[in-house]
Amino acid sequence: MTTLLPKDADSNIIPVLRLKTGGAHTISATASSARNSTGFSEDTQVVSLYATGPVYVKFGASTVTAANTDHYFPEGIYYDFAISGGDSKGPHFTHVAVIAAGSNCTVYISEKE
Repeated sequence: MTTLLPKDADSNIIPVLRLKTGGAHTISATASSARNSTGFSEDTQVVSLYATGPVYVKFGASTVTAANTDHYFPEGIYYDFAISGGDSKGPHFTHVAVIAAGSNCTVYISEKE
């Protein structure tokens, strides 16, 4: 298969996406649920998260809220999340809600294209 994507030392394709212009979001995570104020673009399928402290995260629509029963996301990890089911396999999430799992912190989100 021909590809323009870079390959690692074992010739495995490395999936790479660009940072989307205007697609940077920041959320202050506290004891109360907070979410990105501007929704993700309809054509964004992947977002990356980085948190300066541990948080609970939940993806959804503009009314999504996070709770301490949602998915735990540790601090200091940069991770990609799919936000679109594609081919009608699921909803396209426009927001992510976070709640601090300890001290207040900051969550950085980058839309990718």
